[in-house]
Amino acid sequence: MTDRTFPEKQKRPAFLLFLFGAACFALAAGFACSLKWGTAHVTWRELLEALTLRGEDKAHLYIRSLRLPRTLTACLVGMQLAIAGLLTQLATRNPLASPHVFGINAGAALAVVCGLAASAGLTATQSVLLAFAGAAAGAALIGALAGGGDSHPVRLALAGITIHFLLSSLTEGLILLNAHTTESVLFWLVGSVSQAGWLQARTLLPFAAGGMLLLLLLLPSLKLLALDDELAAGLGQKAKAVRAGAIVLVIVLAGSAVALCGPIGFVCLIVPHIARALAGHRLPVLIPLTALLGGALLVYADWLSRFIAFPFESPVGIVTSAVGAPFFIYMALRKAGGKP
Repeated sequence: MTDRTFPEKQKRPAFLLFLFGAACFALAAGFACSLKWGTAHVTWRELLEALTLRGEDKAHLYIRSLRLPRTLTACLVGMQLAIAGLLTQLATRNPLASPHVFGINAGAALAVVCGLAASAGLTATQSVLLAFAGAAAGAALIGALAGGGDSHPVRLALAGITIHFLLSSLTEGLILLNAHTTESVLFWLVGSVSQAGWLQARTLLPFAAGGMLLLLLLLPSLKLLALDDELAAGLGQKAKAVRAGAIVLVIVLAGSAVALCGPIGFVCLIVPHIARALAGHRLPVLIPLTALLGGALLVYADWLSRFIAFPFESPVGIVTSAVGAPFFIYMALRKAGGKP
């Protein structure tokens, strides 16, 4: 298939229907794999009975109280991080941008670790609020270092990477200095959903739903982010306000995900590129596909992380980094070569 015919195929309703059907099937299959296979053996019959509330023995309770909320949390976090990455790329007009690379996730992680160092008994809601503050502070530092919203994409990227390493170093230093209160953070810091239960899923759901609602409200205006601010102003549009709204949405989605599951790397970078390659640049199609692929990727990554050091758990961030790092190098080399 040539480069000319594939963009034409992206516009066909039948192709888009197949694309969304395949994404939904992949997500559903990931859910089934995550619920069925793990450290404990579960039969298909026990799984079906647990999901239909027809059993109350040990296996049924194990599925409903441990595997199901963990899988739901992984799906929500994957969706949030993928959408946050797409919005970051739109707001900065930089295909290599993401909340993880730009230090927003690192700011959220630093704020949560600071809270744990001050008080080991943080609630899930308190962790989310601290993550919001840290993510906002990280975004503000990047804006200040880059010279404001009119910065060149390359300068903004350099500022983001600088802030990311600075905040990550502070986080690691804080953990070393407060090992007695932050010992349990080391697993979380790599990115993990292994400890997620119904409390985490219920805490995350309002932020995910609220973020998606805000995204729907912003959707008609997001196309302005592709225009220069001066051109948008000449057309009577407020591109800076839309960009600010997009960054706020990134803070809400990425901050709440990082607060509960840690700064999981590369999901917010690679998923928008995959979705864009499949569906093109039309936002009404690109955004839901990005969410579906992000949820599916993290569900599969969490499932695979259970078998890396079986029967012990491994952080899901190991899997996403193993997949994402080569993809990031490929994207950087492709960008350096002048390809779109």
